Amino acid sequence: MARKTRGRAIDGVILVDKPSGESSNRVLQQVKRIFYAQKAGHTGALDPLATGMLPVCLGESTKFAQFLLDADKSYRVVAELGIRTNTSDADGEVVEEKPVTISAADVHAALGQFRGAIMQVPSMFSALKHAGKPLYDYARRGITIEREARPITIYELTVVAIDLPLVTLDVHCSKGTYIRSLVDDLGQVLGCGAYVKSLHRTGVGEYPATEMHSLASLQELVASRVTPEDFSYQELDALLLPIDAPVTQLPQILVSQAIGHGFLHGQPIPAGATPVHADNREDSQAPLARIRIADSQQFVGVGERRENGEYWPKRVLTLPDAQ
Repeated sequence: MARKTRGRAIDGVILVDKPSGESSNRVLQQVKRIFYAQKAGHTGALDPLATGMLPVCLGESTKFAQFLLDADKSYRVVAELGIRTNTSDADGEVVEEKPVTISAADVHAALGQFRGAIMQVPSMFSALKHAGKPLYDYARRGITIEREARPITIYELTVVAIDLPLVTLDVHCSKGTYIRSLVDDLGQVLGCGAYVKSLHRTGVGEYPATEMHSLASLQELVASRVTPEDFSYQELDALLLPIDAPVTQLPQILVSQAIGHGFLHGQPIPAGATPVHADNREDSQAPLARIRIADSQQFVGVGERRENGEYWPKRVLTLPDAQ
């Protein structure tokens, strides 16, 4: 006899303001318990030291979490010059100290080479996998793995404040960018070393920072809960972003009920359907598109364009009434 799934079949995305000192997985598990959700997943881990935006997907939204992993990220970082640690952040051991004799002008000049498309060597304390294990696992055992430089893009690198030895920066970057490596590289260019003193993620994709919620505020909404099954989650669920929140950057195709039903069962959207962006701009060659049933406005999934112009299911929802 199959075991009954524990929790609610609740779908959507909650933007959590991760506190410092907590792992992303621990925050995920706390959010899952708060919502009493059957399924939950986060969209790109933050270091325990870091704070800020951690989108947590619940239920059917977990199918689209990968799209947030690929999204641009924004950070505010405080770098301290003159000190280098083995992890390139405040949680590591100091391995080198040098006097800070450079000026604010030197910092501004050095930052120029880190803007735009650059190559970056990932930190040994990153979650990047080698032979199936994250690099930080090797680093903690004193093993160094050769890493190849990877292409990243720094879209914006803005000086917020310089109060030497502290430098505060706002960074808008592509996926795969390691802020610790960026700061360490900056310290090497300046000749005095640097490490991340604090790091706050201010944005993921187009999600606004104003939509973030602290763990404490979420926990407060269920403080009176005794039995999870009998609790009213109306106030808590009102904070959720829609199921398709991870893919709102994709253009949309509106289809009939019949075509939408077929899409849920593996059938393509016929050629000739043109995806439309939120700004009403058509894109007949868009590689991916959100599929929504026009009459009900029900989101059904993401389609991938084939050479013949059809959009085939890439990720689809599991809807009770679509059997």
